[in-house]
Amino acid sequence: MGYFITLEGVEGSGKSTLIQNLKEFVGSIGREVIVTREPGGIDISEQIRSVILDTKNTKMDGRTEALLYAAARRQHLVERIIPSLQEGKVVLCDRFIDSSLAYQGYARELGIDEVLSINEFAIGSFMPDLTIYLDLDPEIGLSRIRKNKGREVNRLDLEEIHFHKKVREGYEAVIKRFPERIVTVDANQEFNKVFADVKEVFLDRAKEIFN
Repeated sequence: MGYFITLEGVEGSGKSTLIQNLKEFVGSIGREVIVTREPGGIDISEQIRSVILDTKNTKMDGRTEALLYAAARRQHLVERIIPSLQEGKVVLCDRFIDSSLAYQGYARELGIDEVLSINEFAIGSFMPDLTIYLDLDPEIGLSRIRKNKGREVNRLDLEEIHFHKKVREGYEAVIKRFPERIVTVDANQEFNKVFADVKEVFLDRAKEIFN
């Protein structure tokens, strides 16, 4: 069986860059690795992603948003994540269930338990082996997005700063629920230090994949 690692964080926390660097590192130790993302990762889920994140869809209801994320996650899980793990691969995923709990459950005020229930229907008891949470001041994250002209600007990026601060609070609440799975890394540091910390967490927590 493979190993499933997810990276989480507020907008602009550097997940995409870190996950590519982690992919190279994991590959260097001889493990086959794939990188994927949520929402998305496979065709059906990417189509759902385009609806969720379209900047024109400002009228989207919070429950609609939560249900769409769960639907995309289900398809992604059964079509790509589980088959890859069964092939013995290391799967690195940019976001997974914890994003829904923090964004829709807490920041949208739908309730963490309620959103967890939706996702339990979608994915059953399936959870990542390890989640690395990149903790960052949301104002810094949004500033990075504005400076990165090549980055996709989506509907969530356009939310007020209050929303993004609530997302960070939401992650803190989620971490308290799953402390055995989620490890926090300070993403306010310069990139090389953040990546060094991410590698240290990986090496400490994923020892079984070296066998």
